[in-house]
Amino acid sequence: MSKFGMARGLADLKEEIGSVPDFSVLAGGERVVVRKIPLSQIGANPDQPRKTFTESELADLAASIREKGVLQPILLRSVTGRPYMYEIIAGERRFRASKMAGLTEIPALVKNITPENAMEIALIENVQRENLNPIEEANAYKNIMEKCGYELGDVARLIGKSDSYIRNIMRLDGLSDNVKKLVEQGKISASHARTIAVAQDPEKLAQQIIDGHLSVSDTEKLVRATARKSTSRAYVNKSIDAETVRDIERRVSATLGCGVKLRERRGGAGQLVLSFSTRTQLNDLVEKLTK
Repeated sequence: MSKFGMARGLADLKEEIGSVPDFSVLAGGERVVVRKIPLSQIGANPDQPRKTFTESELADLAASIREKGVLQPILLRSVTGRPYMYEIIAGERRFRASKMAGLTEIPALVKNITPENAMEIALIENVQRENLNPIEEANAYKNIMEKCGYELGDVARLIGKSDSYIRNIMRLDGLSDNVKKLVEQGKISASHARTIAVAQDPEKLAQQIIDGHLSVSDTEKLVRATARKSTSRAYVNKSIDAETVRDIERRVSATLGCGVKLRERRGGAGQLVLSFSTRTQLNDLVEKLTK
């Protein structure tokens, strides 16, 4: 399957699932008709990125549906081997609210779409409407990469975000369930969570953030002073201790005859800074280094 199989038809789909579409829409050579589908024949998409639907949100929509009906058809695809005939691609919130409102059927568009394309559409719809919390978003990117064989850059192009945005969000997926729950509950922000994701004990740091009402800037300082997990790019297996640093500086200074400063950075990298006070000393230093 080629990547972004639905890209050509996204404009058509936006028209199809817009406010109130016509009862028949011609999309990509396929005639799509709005039909009333029994709710009992419809099932949720297991790859739906959005997992959280609040009762109050659904109750408000259910009240609107009781008064005005479902104004925007949901998008379905036919499936086999399931206890239902149709699977939701877009519109699960309307589906749930319709059940809550006591409806027995719902207006829907049924399209012949592959599981991979269905994942693309569901992801695009939720990201564009900002329906996902950060944890759901991170899991959605991981899911589509694993199941569709996408690279990070593929996902970035699919949803119109930068590579760094996707990479930063996906850091949240590596957190423990306890920390993820804190993010979903709004007890710590996604920015806090991304900052502590590289630490060896994010749960401990998350509690410190909550107890101390720490800002993201304060959290960054806290993380710099704590141990990193071995998978972090900033992880250093064994930092150079202060005495060793001074010894290296003394030895190099004695050999080269100049001031030396060793600066260790994240990931085992660093700088060895040589200083000189005269042009003559610089020439002597260059001569020694280039012999």
